[in-house]
Parts: sequence; C-alpha cells; structure tokens
Amino acid sequence: MAAPKKGRRSSGSQGYPGRALAVILIALVALTGTMFLSHNTKPRLGIDLAGGVSITLTAKSDQANAINKTNMNTAVSIINQRVNGLGVSEAEVQTQGDKNIIVNIPKGTDPQQAQDQVGQTAQLFFRQVLAEQANPPAVKTPPVKPTPSVTPTPSGKPGTKPTGTATPKGTPSTKVTPSSSATTQGRAVTDGLKADPAKAPTPTPTPSAPPAGTLDSTIPADLQAKFTAIDCNDPKQRSAANQGVKPADKVVGCGQRGDGKDKIWYKYALGPAVLDGKDVSKASAKFDTTSGNGWVVDLSFTGGGAKKFTKVTTQLAAQQPPLNQFAIDLDGNVVSAPSVSQALPGGSATIFGSFTQTSAQNLSNVLSYGSLPLTFKIQDVTTVSAALGGEQLRGGLIAGAVGLALVVLYMLAYYRGLGLVAIVSLLVSAALTYTLMSLLGPAIGFALNLPAVCGAIVAIGITADSFIVFFERIRDELREGRSLQPAVARGWPRARRTILVSDFVSFLAAAVLFAVTVGKVQGFAFTLGLTTLLDVVVVFLFTKPLMTILARNKFFAEGHKWSGLDPKGLGVQAPIRRVRRRTSTETKEA
Repeated sequence: MAAPKKGRRSSGSQGYPGRALAVILIALVALTGTMFLSHNTKPRLGIDLAGGVSITLTAKSDQANAINKTNMNTAVSIINQRVNGLGVSEAEVQTQGDKNIIVNIPKGTDPQQAQDQVGQTAQLFFRQVLAEQANPPAVKTPPVKPTPSVTPTPSGKPGTKPTGTATPKGTPSTKVTPSSSATTQGRAVTDGLKADPAKAPTPTPTPSAPPAGTLDSTIPADLQAKFTAIDCNDPKQRSAANQGVKPADKVVGCGQRGDGKDKIWYKYALGPAVLDGKDVSKASAKFDTTSGNGWVVDLSFTGGGAKKFTKVTTQLAAQQPPLNQFAIDLDGNVVSAPSVSQALPGGSATIFGSFTQTSAQNLSNVLSYGSLPLTFKIQDVTTVSAALGGEQLRGGLIAGAVGLALVVLYMLAYYRGLGLVAIVSLLVSAALTYTLMSLLGPAIGFALNLPAVCGAIVAIGITADSFIVFFERIRDELREGRSLQPAVARGWPRARRTILVSDFVSFLAAAVLFAVTVGKVQGFAFTLGLTTLLDVVVVFLFTKPLMTILARNKFFAEGHKWSGLDPKGLGVQAPIRRVRRRTSTETKEA
C-alpha cells in the first residue's frame, strides 16, 4: 500500500480560513481609507435623487453630414466640453439610441443658461457683415438714440474715437472695435452700429466683382430680398433663415443688442464664411484689470487660422462701416459683430465691450468648442427640484431598509445562530458596495439614481440566497449523520457550484441589460452586476471561511438549539449500528 504524499491535503480539508478573512478585511480597510483620503465619502447622486436638469437632443437630417456613430460621438464630446465650460464638473452627456443625446446637469446650474449652451449645436462661422438694420417689434418702442459712427478720413484715420477696442496680444497698436453693450449671449457691437432704426443704412452693392483674393462684399438680389423680408422677432423665421446653406453661401442672420428690457433684434446680411470654429484653438473669458475694460474674451487661432485671420482683418480694415465688421455666426445667430480698424497679426486677439461675466463665458465657450457635425433640436427638458430628489432618495432608502429588515428577521427566525453569520456577511457586502459606489463616482462618473437603488435592493435577496444555499447543504450533510466540520467541508463544493451558476445567470442578465439599454436603466444594470460580483467575493472569502472557523466552536459543533443546527430540529436520526458477523473459523474455534 502506497504511503500518502506529504503536504497533500484531503478533499475534506478546511484550508486556511484565516488567510481568506484577512484578505477581505484588508481590502475593506483599504477601500474605506481611500474613500476618506479622497474625500469621496458619499456616492454621487443622479438627477432624479439630487435634482437638476435633463435635456434630450435629437439629431436632424442634414445634407452635409450623415447621422452616424462617429458624428454622434463627436457631438457628445463637444457638448460635454460646452457644459463643463459652465463650471459643471459632474454633467453627464451620453447617446440614447441612434439619434438622441441625453444631457444630465446636476443642481446648482442655471437651467436656461445650460439650455442656451447645449441648444447651440449647429455650426460656427466668421463672416463679413454686408448690411445690418434694426428690427424692432411691431409694437411701438422707444427709439434707440443715434450715436456717432466711426468714419474713416481721407488719411485712413478714424474721425471719431470708438467706444471700445480689442487688441491682439502683443500688438497694442491694432484695434478691433466691439460694442458698448453685451447680452447674455455674449454680443458686443459698436456704438456706430446703434443707429436709429428708421435711418439704418443699407450698403450699396459693389457694382463689379471684387479682385481675386479679396472679400466679396456684393449683395445679390435674392439676398437683398431675404434681408428685407426677414423678421427677426419671429423665432420660426430665425430658425428657417439658414437651413440648408453652405459655408460659401451669403446668408442673413439675426442678433440682439442691449440689456434686459432694452434688448432689440437686428438683422444682418452676411458674406461667405472666411473662418470657421475649427480655426479657433482657444478662447477664454477673463476680467481685465490693467486697462479697465472689465470682462473680455481672449482668442487664439491655429496656425492656419492665424494666417486666415490676418488676411481677413487686413482686408476688413480697408473697408467702410459696416463692411469692416466680421460677424461670429452661430446657428444663424450673430453672437458678436466687432469692427476692425487695423490688421491683426500674431494669431491672437481680444474682444471687449460691456461684457458681463456670464456673457463673456458663454461667448468663450462657443468659440472654444466650435461647431458640431450635426444639427440638433431640443426634444425635451425635464427639471427635477432638489426637494423632489430628496423625497425620492428617502423613499428609496426606506424601501431598502424595509427589505433588509425582512431578510434579517427571516434569517434569524429560521436559521437562528446561522442567521447571525448571514447578517454579518450582509454587512460586509453592504460596506464593500458603499465604498465602491463612493469611489466609482469620481473615477468613472457613476451616479446613484433611483433605478440603481432598486438594483441594490434586489441584490439583498441575491446575496441572502447564496447564504441559504450554503446553509442548506450543510444541513443536508448533518442529516446524513456527519459531524459539523465534515459537513461544512463536504457541503461547500456542492453549494459552490449552485452559487456560481446562480450568480453567473444574474450577472449575465445585468450585462445584457447594460449593453442594450441607455440612460437610467443602465444604473439598475450596473448596480445589479456590481453587487452580484461582490456576492461571490463575500461568500468565498468571508462566509465560507467564517463557517469553517465556527464549526470548531462548541455552540455550533454540538448543535445547540439556538445554533440553527439542532439535530432534533433537523430530524437527524441516529446512525444504524452494524453488528459484526462471526466467521466460520471463529465458530469452529469456539
């Protein structure tokens, strides 16, 4: 008979339960310490629990660009940059289906300002102003008092000093003249453009085509007709003005001037695009304390954009007003229309006027993040107050507490001492879940919403089910007449297979649900999958090693009536004693 090899443990060996317990406790301490050191002690809450604004954007069909995955992902990236430019570091921007983008902005952000930034989703161009005219509403309004305009003298020097200037960085002698007022859209226009609506001039079309390489300042008859007919006070006309136009087309646009109740619409005839949003590398808003200009917007252009900008400003500086202005055209809306008095070399410039902080930041966001590849329409806007979100959070916590209490009562009533093992295991699983959710918020942007809370509540039952499977396998072994330690050792392999199969099915369902759904439902799927994985970790590294240690304890090993392993309560029958039969040899000897 071969001797057993040294160091080989039998199939019923209990292993090293202390090591497994040490591993999971060290992991729990490490996660908890990381949570406190990073100051992320609470899970990040979603819109439905914390309050905020949810905006649904739908892409519209366009001849220029197709609605596909690449363009949608590009749009998500740019919209995310625009929203984060408002100072919202926890905004969520994600696609939903093939044509929709969902923008979730937490509380603390102005909803209207967010809509203005997100809704400006078409294309950004720099165009020469060919004509501009005030377009007041039909009702009588106080006329805008005319102010002196900037008129070049024969020597090329302005005869009247403009109210504001914009100088490129490093070239103080060059000037761009914005307005003396700014709206929340970031408009900056010259005092010279604030003419009486009744006396607003329309430039005379250039009789002949311009030389090659120069700006085309002619106004065709069809453009003149559109310019005369458009009413910028009508939102439908503003929206339809530039549908289907191309960058090389001459277009009409609308923009507002003034502040508060003094805002008035102006209409513009604009030339072909001379630059687009891709030519701007960076734009930032700042408060200029050195020159006393207040809030300004600094522009930096790309290498190719700088060459274009220098060439364009050189040509604009030689024109008369309003032909010396370039309009920042976004979605057919003239965001700003500064005038140029000198060429602007160097690839950077500063636009200033009477900007507010909000208008300067909005304009810098528009210039920084540029054009989107698709045109979008705001389909739905949902605002959730912080009070309603708090009520939903309390409701979810109450539901979770009730579910946990019912599970605890059942485990204690049916399993007694083993129920305490299950409760401690549930607490370890809850601690791991809480720390991971708190850390995953800033790490991957996970937000705990109401469906995610539901997923956590469902996970309580899944985790408790694993304990029940293990305990019942141990009881089955005890009913066959084995003592507790062998029962734990033999019952674990059978329970392990059942637990793994059950958790695999739950995790597979969660993975499929996460892959095929979008929005809040993904929160449910993610939480369900996370807690299912943690169930496997807790059962393998905590519950089973703990039962192995407790099997040596007299309270459980001898089957105390409150241990949940009482032989009488389990219906364990005494094993049948086998009687030794005498052999024929023993009979003869007798």
